[in-house]
Order: sequence, then C-alpha cells, then structure tokens
Amino acid sequence: MALYAGIDCGTQGTKVVIVDSTQGVILGEGSAPHRLISQANGRREQEADWWIEALITAFHQAVTNAGIDAGEINALGVSGQQHGFVPLDADGNVLHSVKLWCDTETAEENELLLQRLGGAKGSLDKLGLRLATGYTASKILWFKTHHPALWAKLHTVLLPHDYLNFWLTGERVAEYGDASGTGLFDVRGRSWSQAVVNLIDDSGRLWHALPPLKSAECCIGTVRPFAAEKLGLGPAVRVSTGGGDNMMAAIGSGNIEAGTVTLSLGTSGTLFAWSAAPVVAESDMIAGFCSSTNGWLPLICTMNVTSATTAMQTLLDEDLDGFNRLLAQAAPGAGGVEMLPFFNGERVPPLPHARASLHNLDSDNFTRANLCLAVVESATYGLRYGIELFRRQGIETREIRLTGGGARSAAWRQIVADVMGCPVVCLNVKETAALGGAIQAMWATSLADRPHQNAAGLLAELCQRFVSLDEATRTTPNADRQTQYETLYQRYLQRLQRTYPEVQS
Repeated sequence: MALYAGIDCGTQGTKVVIVDSTQGVILGEGSAPHRLISQANGRREQEADWWIEALITAFHQAVTNAGIDAGEINALGVSGQQHGFVPLDADGNVLHSVKLWCDTETAEENELLLQRLGGAKGSLDKLGLRLATGYTASKILWFKTHHPALWAKLHTVLLPHDYLNFWLTGERVAEYGDASGTGLFDVRGRSWSQAVVNLIDDSGRLWHALPPLKSAECCIGTVRPFAAEKLGLGPAVRVSTGGGDNMMAAIGSGNIEAGTVTLSLGTSGTLFAWSAAPVVAESDMIAGFCSSTNGWLPLICTMNVTSATTAMQTLLDEDLDGFNRLLAQAAPGAGGVEMLPFFNGERVPPLPHARASLHNLDSDNFTRANLCLAVVESATYGLRYGIELFRRQGIETREIRLTGGGARSAAWRQIVADVMGCPVVCLNVKETAALGGAIQAMWATSLADRPHQNAAGLLAELCQRFVSLDEATRTTPNADRQTQYETLYQRYLQRLQRTYPEVQS
C-alpha cells in the first residue's frame, strides 16, 4: 500500500481521510469538532491550539478506522478555512486568538482600507478582487490598531492551513491559492502587493512578516519529530503546500478544467470554476482567486442557502424528511409565493443589510408546501445570479458538481438542474476538501520523486482515479420545467430590483 492523509481544518471541525493510492480508495475517515468564540459585536475567533487538538484526535480516529499503521503514511496535504489571521512571534508562538473568515468585528477597518484603495474599482485594479470584511487584511489592521504591544512582536502572518503546515514542518510558507484571499495579494500577478501592504503598515514590519510563496505542486518539508510522535507517523513524512478549503475542494471534486462548476448547497452557497488565466472580472462580486493547482479559481459566495431552508424548517416544526415531503407537494412557482431569502444579509449581490421577505401571499397560496418550495427556489435563484455572472465572463457551465447538505435532496437537485439549465451530479466522497489534500500530497510527492512528469497530466490522472461521481444522483433539466423556471427567475430578478434598486440586472 501507498498511504496518504488529507486534512481539512474547517470552521466547525477538523476532518481527516486516509487514502491508498495503489487501490484508489479511501480507507478511513476521522473528525473532531472545534469550539467557537462568538460575540454580538461580530467577533468570531478560535484558538489555534484547538485545531491541533482536533487534528490529533481526528487523525488517530481515521487511522483506527482505516485499520492501518500510521507509520506507513507517506505524505500529508492540508486544507483550511480561508482568510483567518494567525499572527506568530519570532519563536512561533501565536500572539492572539485567530480571527476567522466569518468575523465581522473588523468591518470598520475594511471600509477604511477600501477607501485607501480607491473603492471597489481601485481594489479590483490593484488586487484583482474587491476587498471584503471577511478577508485577512482588515483583521491585520484591527490587530495593529487594538494591540500595539503584540503588533511590535509580529514576525509572521499565516493563514489557518499555513499554521497547521508550520506545526507539522516548522516551515513558515504560503501558497498562491489561499494567499489570494488575504486582500494583500495581486491575484493576476500572483505576488504579494507591497503597495497594498503599505496601506496597512509602511514600516516594513508587515511586509517582512509575509511568508514566501510556494507553487501548488511542491512539498514544503517533512514532519518534525515531535509532530510525528503526536500523530504516530514515521520519519521523513512529506507535507505538500496544501491550500484553502475551496481550492482543495476543487481538487477533491475534480474541478480542474474548464466546463465544470462546483456548487455547494451548504449553510452558505459557493460556486467556483477553474480557469487557465486570471479572470479580469467586470463585476466585483466575483472573487478571482488563484487555485491550488497553479491556475485560477473564480469564486462566488451567497450567504443564504441551507441557513434559509433550516429557518423555514424550524418555523414549521418539521424534520428534514417532513420538509422534503412538503417540498414535493408544491408546483414550480410555489403558487405565486415569492421570497427574498436574505436572513443573513447577502454577499452576492452585495446587500449586507438586507432582510428576508415574503411577497404575493393570498388565502389560497399561503400553505406549508408553498413556503417550503419558495425558500428553496429563492436560494437557488441566488445561486443562478452567480452562475449568470460567471457566464458573462465566458466561464462555461457544462456540468455542476453538487456538495453540501442540500445536495442530498433529490427534489432540490432537480430544481437546481431546471433553474440552471444544466446537468447536476453529486460526488461519492463528501469530504472533498480533505480528499483534495490527499490528492495534492500524491501529486507533489510524485513530482518530487520524478520531476520530469507532466504536472497537469498527472493531476488529471489522480483526480480521475480518486474523484468519483454518484451517477444515481445525476439529474438533467426537465425541458418544460426549465422553461417555467426561466420565467420565474426573471420574476425573482424583478422582485429583487424593486426591493433593492441598487442591484445590478
């Protein structure tokens, strides 16, 4: 056997998969939860030590479930939640609790940085994307402003997956994919932007704290003895560059060539695609990130998907099966019930202060079934809005690969296919980011051992071997319903623009 481990450090927990590259199968999985520090002012933080504790627990669980000796594992690849800020001192100590992607305490700092950049247009010109509150840059300015004594000790800025790599190897490095979500990185030029860094700190401290960048096919080092002992690993286990969770989920869903879009029906919704060249987006709603495969990964995020359906499910006091039964009882258009599902504001389109609303109710259409369908349809229309932004940029959508809890609903899969006018299919492996980490580790170690191989061809071969589609879930558009939903989507846009005139058509 040739064994590899993929690690995904997410917001809610850490997951580990053990993969046998000779058989092309996942042998075992493990997981452990994370706590969350949450306050009404938007503070969302975790302690970096919690990630290490969860990694050790999940790793041993995966090894036990796989029935293997951890000493046989050859290499590791790490995926992590994007945008988090891990400040280290010269000795490698973490200086502050880690502000996460979902932290909004730094909204004021983000607005200040946007102004310094020249607004959305200046941000697009200088960075290739629009600076958002969730990105790392505003967290760094907040840290400098509120903790000057700790700022004076800052030696290295890392992202969550970079920190796990540091704990494993002692190497303080970053890679292009995750770095492109910091707000300090020129995604088109694939380099740190000193001009933008200087808007936060022109003393040189921040510039020198940014880690060197490694390309995606590299191994960054080997596991240190104390980390190997904690995990039960043998000597000289290599670690690949890893990447942000969206970048690694792209690998784990086989989204490494044009025409495929990965769509997550999770708490929030994400859409991402592969591109061989940087996306010079006319819209600042597309985040033109780099990929963790040495390409680019244009991405769109909406804030209200299963968070919205769960709110309706709770209101109606229905379990998931009951919600899906009600969903199946309603016809497209929900009897005329229209919904804007903005329970959490919205990122795309940019409506941070929007609120959810129901429209066009009467005594006939105000039914439990129509309410269930209206929330699912509206969440899907929000994702269609994102797909249309992709299409305007010339990004093809020949197949949509679905992930997330909502993808388990056959009725919702059909609605996605009909609304998008595109076939959809789920993946057999649910932990796509962790699988992506394992695949990237295989890719990097194989290229290190045989450097003259075709890198892109080898990655395609690995994805073909390990990424399998659940053909039982494949769903194609129904021609009649697709026509209906085209009209209904236009009705949704009209409602959206009447309610929020600032929204682009």
